[in-house]
Amino acid sequence: MRLMLKPAASCYSISLADLADPRVQDLIAFHQRAMADGSPAGLSFALDLSGLLHPDVHVWAAHVGERVAGIAALKKIDDKSCEIKSMRTDSAFLRQGIAAGLLETIIAHARNLGMVVISLETGSGPAFEPALSLYRKRGFVNGAAFADYVLTDFNQCLHLALD
Repeated sequence: MRLMLKPAASCYSISLADLADPRVQDLIAFHQRAMADGSPAGLSFALDLSGLLHPDVHVWAAHVGERVAGIAALKKIDDKSCEIKSMRTDSAFLRQGIAAGLLETIIAHARNLGMVVISLETGSGPAFEPALSLYRKRGFVNGAAFADYVLTDFNQCLHLALD
């Protein structure tokens, strides 16, 4: 019996994303659709391409060969805090370390900027458990709403202190 395994993404690279790259744009659009589909009307806060072009937002892409395997964005809120935005792994590369690598890149960048805390707003429920597990393993904890967010039954805010 032969087992067919998904190819491992052990060889990936992460760099600042080229937001003009159609492959990056496609993953951003997929992320927006998935967040809108998984959220009650009016409660998806995923940034579209124009939001990701803001000067206070930095976006990274993970590449496996010519494929864009994942994206992640960090938005500066003020001099000491920032927010993770638009983190998404292409479904062909799930559970292969792409999201963890992107998260570590974001955390390192936040530290380099002198940030004290990284926060994020995300959904709640079973569909969000893989991402929540990743964040919690890295030390994020549930906490109060931040920026303009309001906590509901459908979302939650997590925070990581950068000591």
